[in-house]
Amino acid sequence: MPEKVTAQAPAKLNLALAVGPREKGGMHPICSWMITVDLYDELEVTRLEADRFSRYAVLWHEDARRRSDIDWSIRNDLAVRAHLALEDRVRRRLPVQLKLEKRIPVGGGLGGGSSDAAAMLHAINELFELALADDELAEIATPLGSDIPFLVHGGSAIVEGLGNRLARHDRTPPVHAVLAFPEASCPTARVYSLFDEVAAEPWRGDAVHALTAAMPQPPPADGLFNDLTRAAIRAAPQLEEHLARLSEVAERPAHLSGSGSSLFVICDDPLQAEFLAESAERTCGFPALAVQAAPGRAERAAGPPA
Repeated sequence: MPEKVTAQAPAKLNLALAVGPREKGGMHPICSWMITVDLYDELEVTRLEADRFSRYAVLWHEDARRRSDIDWSIRNDLAVRAHLALEDRVRRRLPVQLKLEKRIPVGGGLGGGSSDAAAMLHAINELFELALADDELAEIATPLGSDIPFLVHGGSAIVEGLGNRLARHDRTPPVHAVLAFPEASCPTARVYSLFDEVAAEPWRGDAVHALTAAMPQPPPADGLFNDLTRAAIRAAPQLEEHLARLSEVAERPAHLSGSGSSLFVICDDPLQAEFLAESAERTCGFPALAVQAAPGRAERAAGPPA
């Protein structure tokens, strides 16, 4: 049995996001094309003796480009909650020491906390040799957050309902993009509440599915959408200017990921992404980073296509 496991927790992008009206129970159904990208939080999980208590440390990685206060209760951290949920499932204590170093901005619409939870489930599954399948880990994760089941698998998928219905793609398209991190606050609950107040968009789930028709080709730079954009701008009005400025610099549309506040632009290749990241940071005044799609677990296990 290993003594220590390290794991990477990738950020996710909502390449397209359709949102439906609030349902009974207060949740909004979605249809989203999600991919993982190579911006990672890093976890180091060490197995402790059976009579020890678990301990957790969450801090910013020295490479983090957008930092904020880590001011939440450790018991509310999604990675910690995932650990406790896994203990409940196997009905025994699994004492560990967690060191979580974050690069993914908090509250940026990139699924950082959810990805940390997914990575924590994988790390403890390996550390204690529990032999739980990925689908079982996703089932454990479902009550914790709508993005976590997708992030247990990673790669590329259409995510529907309340995050519980996944149509995973065999291959992740070769997406290159720039992520931008403006100073803006877009609390998820607030954005969804404002979504209920703005004029309702027609349901665009079919449009999300249509965007994947050319898979495994990357998505068109100008064919993406996010139904939460107007609500996010109401929550953080400066986002409207940031989106316009980034689009102007890129000479193609900039988009919001998730409920914001992170922005992204699809690029043609890694060189264009690197150039745009430097140009956007210099011109717009907020951190920007070139990223590319990160394959999912099944895809990595299968190896490169023949």
